[in-house]
Parts: sequence; structure tokens; C-alpha cells
Amino acid sequence: AATRLFEEKGYGGTSLAEVAAAAGVARPTVTAAFGTKPALLSDVLDEALAGDDEPVPVAERPWFRPVWDARRPGEVLAAYATVCTLIGQRAARLFEVVRRAADASPEVAELWDRSQRNRRAGSRMVVDQLEVVGVPAGWPGHAKAVDALWFFNDPSHYDALVRQCGWPEREFTEWLAQRMSDALLRP
Repeated sequence: AATRLFEEKGYGGTSLAEVAAAAGVARPTVTAAFGTKPALLSDVLDEALAGDDEPVPVAERPWFRPVWDARRPGEVLAAYATVCTLIGQRAARLFEVVRRAADASPEVAELWDRSQRNRRAGSRMVVDQLEVVGVPAGWPGHAKAVDALWFFNDPSHYDALVRQCGWPEREFTEWLAQRMSDALLRP
């Protein structure tokens, strides 16, 4: 219920009372389970990113495994593009909710900052994997590669091209893999 309300009404337009009503429980139940509205938004975002509420890091989930199993740089990036598409599908709208609300609440600002740090950490892990499987001459270097993947893994790209422009997900995934390859693997 909270995900739908945050996506439809935004952070400021969603109250804990509305979340409780939509979930069919009393407001004290929501407060007891999550505490504050920023904590609820954090939980909703985490669940959207992971796909469930299990305490398993995103990079250790089965759907991330193809990134670690790939043996060529292009395969790593194609697998990562699939991961980015899945995360965009689940969480792009919530990322936008958090981004827009970050100026209104210190707790949500911290959630936004944490989400950016986590995206960068994910980029760093994928770049590490690229370096393990081998990178071509002309490689931009570790730091710039991390920056580039952090740019490309932004769920707003999914939102813009798939949700707003109507691209099929497969086309988006292929486009994203190609853009990442162009940026990192072409001299």
C-alpha cells in the first residue's frame, strides 16, 4: 500500500494514516512497524530494490549472479544492464519520490545520499569484475569507469525511456548495455 501511495501522491502527499487505511490496519500498527514516514519510505525503497524483504544484499541476489559469472567485459556489462533494467522497473518511481523529498526532510536527504552511495558501491563492484575478466587498451581507468557506471545505473534513465517514452524493456536493456560498452570498452 505504501509503495503505491508514495508513487501516486509523492512523499509529502502521503500520510501514515493513508498508508494504514490502504493496508487495512490502524495507524498505530504502521507506526509500530516502521516508526516514522522517512523510515517507511526507506523500507519501501529497500524492498523495491531487492524485490523482497529478505536481508540479502542486492549484489548477492540470484538475479545479480550473471554479472559475477560473466567471463568477458561485454558480457559483464550486458548482465549489468539487465540488473539495471530490473531495478529501474521496481524502483525508478520511488527513487524520484526520494529525490524530490530530499530537500524537505533531513531523514529523506540521508536516504537519498545513502541510495547514491549504494549505487556508486554497486558500480565499483561491477568495475572490479570488469578488471578481473580483463579490460581493453584505452580503458578509462577505475575511477572514471566507476563514475560512468554510476551515471548509467541511474533508475531515472529507465523511467525516462521505458515509462515516459514507451521503449520496450528489452530495447532499453540492449541500449544501456551498448552505451556502457561504448563508454568503457571502446578506445
